[in-house]
Amino acid sequence: MVGERPDPEVPDGWVRVKVEAASLNMHDLWTLRGVGIQAEQFPMILGCDGAGTLDDGTPVVLHSLMGDPDWKDDETLDPKRKMLTEWAQGSFADYVVVPQRNALPRPEGMTATAGAVMGTAWLTAYRMLFTKSGLRGGQTMLVQGASGGVSTALIQLGRAAGMQVWVTGRSDEKRELALRLGAHQVFESNGKLPGKVQAVFETVGEATWKHSVRALVPGGTIVCSGATSGNQPPAELAQMFFLQKNLVGSTMGTLAELRDLLDFVAATGISPEIGQELPMADAKDGFQSMLDGVTAGKIVFTR
Repeated sequence: MVGERPDPEVPDGWVRVKVEAASLNMHDLWTLRGVGIQAEQFPMILGCDGAGTLDDGTPVVLHSLMGDPDWKDDETLDPKRKMLTEWAQGSFADYVVVPQRNALPRPEGMTATAGAVMGTAWLTAYRMLFTKSGLRGGQTMLVQGASGGVSTALIQLGRAAGMQVWVTGRSDEKRELALRLGAHQVFESNGKLPGKVQAVFETVGEATWKHSVRALVPGGTIVCSGATSGNQPPAELAQMFFLQKNLVGSTMGTLAELRDLLDFVAATGISPEIGQELPMADAKDGFQSMLDGVTAGKIVFTR
């Protein structure tokens, strides 16, 4: 539903951001289904990601993860952490209000559309690759799934970081997209690979799990941040313990990692894959595209 809401109030320690662009995530669909939110919090403006300007004109990118300001450890482990729209009104609006620390300066030359995809999908991919996987430049990584927001980010980040990037995809179109984004080799889903890899990046789950485990070198690592096809795969325990393979979970990323991601993207000149860019008034079409799974890369709404 598109409509008018009152202008947001700005509490102490928070800032108002004039939204220029905001990206769509599966989290927004889950919120519509009532997951992670209480009935009394509706009506809720959706949108966890975004980019825009502060009242003084400073261009910024939103950090989507909010938590206890007194928490000093990795904020992804904060038991009070929540996504933006689990605590406050979201970014699919003219203005969004966030804690001051959650509005990071946008690098010079980064468009609002590019900045709008950084806070969830790209930050998730960055943490998976650079914090969790243990990969070094020149080693080989396998990305399961070629066209999702996290997958396309992993391909582009991995290529820019000097990894050998292998990707699986369900169709010729998806595999061709992966090649265009920088993959060195592409394969059919669950297809035979020419060798083993040091790390596998999983967001698919049950449909690709056995393939992921068996694709690893002894001592290799699966980094998992999602399970879109189901979260009860066969454990493959013999493979895991006998060949000392590792499974590492990963969720979102920290404020410091987002700063590093923004610097990395700016330094390398990466242009994030935007599969669909729509005016905010046509957001319904973007939601339908995500439900139908027909878009490659990120869906972004602009003002």
